Amino acid sequence: MESEIKNKKRSIIKDNSIMNFTLMTVTLFLIEIIFRIMNGFAIFDYATLRIFISVCLFSLIITFISNLFKRRWIRNTINLLFVFIYSLYTWLQVGFINYLGVYISFHTSSQFGAVKDYIFDYLNSFKWTYHLLFVPFVVLLILYIFLFRKKEYKRGKFKNKILTFIPSLIALCGIYYGTLVLPFMQNSLQIKSNVKLFNNPDVPTVAVNQFGTTVFGILDLKSYLFPVAEEETVFNPTYPNKNGVTKREVSDALDKLAESDNSSKYSALNKYFAARPVTDYNEYTGMFEGKNVIVILMESVNEAIINEKEFPNFYKLYSEGWTWENNYSPRNSCATGNNEFSAMTSLFSIYNACTSNVYKDNTYFEAIFNLFNNKGYTTTGMHDFVEWYYKRKTIHPNMGAQTYYGADTLGIKTASYYGEWPSDIEFFDKAMDIILNDNSDKPFMTWFTTVTSHQPYTNDSTYGNLHKDYFMSLGYSSAVSRYLSKLKVVDDAIGTLVDRLKSAGIYDDTVIVLMADHYPYGLSKSQVAEMIPHDLSDYEIEKTPLVIYNSSMTPKTFTEYNFYLNLVPTLANLMNLDYDPRLYLGHDVLSKDYESMVVFADGSWKNEKAYYNASTSKITFYEENAYTPEEILAINNEVDAKITMSSRAIKNNYFNYLNEELKKYEDSNDEVQETEEPIDNPLE
Repeated sequence: MESEIKNKKRSIIKDNSIMNFTLMTVTLFLIEIIFRIMNGFAIFDYATLRIFISVCLFSLIITFISNLFKRRWIRNTINLLFVFIYSLYTWLQVGFINYLGVYISFHTSSQFGAVKDYIFDYLNSFKWTYHLLFVPFVVLLILYIFLFRKKEYKRGKFKNKILTFIPSLIALCGIYYGTLVLPFMQNSLQIKSNVKLFNNPDVPTVAVNQFGTTVFGILDLKSYLFPVAEEETVFNPTYPNKNGVTKREVSDALDKLAESDNSSKYSALNKYFAARPVTDYNEYTGMFEGKNVIVILMESVNEAIINEKEFPNFYKLYSEGWTWENNYSPRNSCATGNNEFSAMTSLFSIYNACTSNVYKDNTYFEAIFNLFNNKGYTTTGMHDFVEWYYKRKTIHPNMGAQTYYGADTLGIKTASYYGEWPSDIEFFDKAMDIILNDNSDKPFMTWFTTVTSHQPYTNDSTYGNLHKDYFMSLGYSSAVSRYLSKLKVVDDAIGTLVDRLKSAGIYDDTVIVLMADHYPYGLSKSQVAEMIPHDLSDYEIEKTPLVIYNSSMTPKTFTEYNFYLNLVPTLANLMNLDYDPRLYLGHDVLSKDYESMVVFADGSWKNEKAYYNASTSKITFYEENAYTPEEILAINNEVDAKITMSSRAIKNNYFNYLNEELKKYEDSNDEVQETEEPIDNPLE
């Protein structure tokens, strides 16, 4: 009897499928643990248990396949290859979130061709600690080579393997499903439930935290190949209009649509937008009515430009205009294109997609250009680069720009290789030639998107080197000095613009808006810290300047938390444009009922009271117990509603549909008024 037990033990050791499964599980789980530590995710968390179960599933499947082969080198190669790919993908993801602030997604695959241009900058940004993700792979390789190469291997019968594999697979799948639906494994403050994220991982930071990198990658690929149908949930705004009935008049057509149209794919959108509050007139309404407007979206500009000595032209407008000390430009997938889109439409772009390109054929009657068109302005969009990354020749006109000028139509020469960008000074000079040569007596509204201060900052370039030595003499590193050198060119371009406006006699009649698309993410956090003295954690690195300037205004600094979604409704009120506030997911930041808050791309949010981190579902209070759990959940639901309904509106080209329906409503009203005959009054 004793000899039989010993023989059984020896057979277990000889048939090392169990050993391979155990090694694979431990190795993959260590990779996930290292990744979680690098991302600041909790280790002792239900998400970690869920990830461990998924790792068991991967290990079970891969080792089952590898153990079908008799030759040891084939088995080991299959196992090692899978672990290496797992490590590599995780390594790339941690580098991507560090460099661009987002995770790699198949939904942004349209930009992969552009990303290759700055692949070396991306790889150079990796911290040495990221390479620790390959340590478990190396350890497994050593074990296979030196410790197990001489051990005997006895293949189990295929039938027995199947009988073990299938029940184990079913059991692990059932347990994993339980982790998605069991209430105690769901964070009550999480912006999207785990079931919804598993179905559609459209908030990658949360999905990666809850499922791990590889499961997220599989789910992301699945949702890319087989798009998930939109849920027909109707969200009602959490915060009702505080002013009750307002003086601002809006068409009742949207309300009629919301009441009558219950069958189309737009019915939920109609109900949602119709229920949103109407922002009333305020003391700033029409303050700049009839004046020219120039909006400048500055490439990769952060608070370093707020420096009177080094950047005097910007500083003059900053110190003499209106500024927001808590303004942010949250990074996004395809950061410049998506953030430009959001600033023009006051809609959240789709987080895991290059929204501006993928949906470039959409039309937006409520976008910034169209609002000014309706007021009788001449509108233009301008950018000093070609259609390398974003299709602005299509996007800007579909937002209402009467004319779009790129580098080719402006007559600006561009290099054929990445990193050598044109001069914004030349851009502004040639742009003003066009604007000032317009003999129309109409006011103008134009949108400039600059490019000189674009990365890379680690390589030599004409404008990166122009003032590099000067900034290095001040103690900055070479990469930061190249960035500041480029920023100096941006500042000189602003000076050129001001001089042209003054010489043309229209400086006083022009409102200038200066904002940034995002901070210079081509620099590491430590490099950004060379220029910015305050703490950069909790999204503080994404703080950027915002200036609204006119020579007639009294300087003022606002403390409310603000971001680019508020641009259109704020300008619309200042210029007294005709607009329906319900159609904008931003808010007039100057109104009395403005809720101070910035919302980041993944659903995180922040104000003077608290910071909610969507990826970890944790709240940090700046004021003691500023919100109850119920209030936090209400804010999260409101944020989720805005992001979800915005995404649905974009995917379904909702505003094109709405524009057509509003026109039909207006036409039918006109017909009714024309056919109505006055009724005789019998008392007369």
